[in-house]
Amino acid sequence: MEENIDVTSHTEGLNGLSHERKPVEDITNGHSTYKPVINGVAKGHNGKDHTNGSAPFRSLPISALKQNGILQNLTAGGDKPSPTEEQEDADLEKARQEWEALENIQPALTEDSNPTPLISFNEALQYFQTTDLGDLLKNIQPTIRRTGLAAIAHFLFGPPRLHRELLEERDLVFAIAQCPVDNSQTVHMRVLQTIHKRLIGTRLDCPRYGPHWENIGFQGTDPATDLRGTGFLGLMHTLYFVMDPETLPLARDIYKLSQHPTQNFPFCVMSINMTRIALQVLREEALSKECNRRQQVVGVLNEFYVATFLYIYQLWKTQQKTIADSGFVLKEVELFAKKNPKQMLRRLEVFLKERQAGGVPRGMSPDPQAQQPSPSLGGSRAGMGQGSRGKEMHFTGVCDLPPDMEGEARLI
Repeated sequence: MEENIDVTSHTEGLNGLSHERKPVEDITNGHSTYKPVINGVAKGHNGKDHTNGSAPFRSLPISALKQNGILQNLTAGGDKPSPTEEQEDADLEKARQEWEALENIQPALTEDSNPTPLISFNEALQYFQTTDLGDLLKNIQPTIRRTGLAAIAHFLFGPPRLHRELLEERDLVFAIAQCPVDNSQTVHMRVLQTIHKRLIGTRLDCPRYGPHWENIGFQGTDPATDLRGTGFLGLMHTLYFVMDPETLPLARDIYKLSQHPTQNFPFCVMSINMTRIALQVLREEALSKECNRRQQVVGVLNEFYVATFLYIYQLWKTQQKTIADSGFVLKEVELFAKKNPKQMLRRLEVFLKERQAGGVPRGMSPDPQAQQPSPSLGGSRAGMGQGSRGKEMHFTGVCDLPPDMEGEARLI
């Protein structure tokens, strides 16, 4: 065998670059061959440059290619990309993945190509009228339990009792207030979708859970967690508010105020508080006289809910209330509503008539002095002091509140 000799020759190419010849060992036969190397790239025996040709490294054995890592580069599609190219490829891949993820998320906002149809209050009410609520009816407390002198005084001087033929309708109301949200019930889901669509002004469905519920005034991503003490009745009242053509403009005005930079408040949480107040007034039989006169309970309770919301809206707007005032305001509104249910309903009736006639309803003046809801509310702001403004908004469960609530009322 001829001994390999390390010979290196230098020649100068046409372009002035040095040509370097080094021995390359042929692993298959053990002989040394010489390959021209131009700037580190081998040339064939025939002297032709194959760096840009169709057959580079043709004379090298496969084992040598493997040993030098060249075959791996070829099978990978050529030379190893530069760090800049790798970063660009990574950015493109990341952008592609984000776009695909967006495409996957977008249909979830619409749920399907056929949005859920809106549901009216009467349709939702009919569902509960035809549903077996026997288990819920066992747990209702439709009236205040009074004993001793309180019972005698209420019997002699209190409001009239509800007519017997209206007791079933009243009990239905309190049973709905015990009913939780059921994801498996189509009517329940339609009620949620309708409330969201009417307030936001969209035709698209929204996911069952998500931060979009916070945008309309729920505390978290699941509206069901805010219905303490009012159950599904809290959603039914909001549904009535946004689906009745006469009250929808008012609902949107209140919702707009709830988005105010300084006077903002959680709309749906406030609505649930109005339901809580209305339920308590009904439980204390302060609405019995009006229910007997109209021979209905649900309709009177719906209007009283709206009247209470109107009352707090006018007070909140004209007296520049903020979320720091919420506890005090709710307490005062509840006390006024219990003592003056007929006046509350009358105020709503006048408001809607004036609005329908195209005028400015009374109580909507930006001048705080023009709005005097009650003597206690009219002069209450001056005596608030700095304490209530420094308080944070607290949330309590309505079901635990006693009928005659003492202390500070708070947003649920």
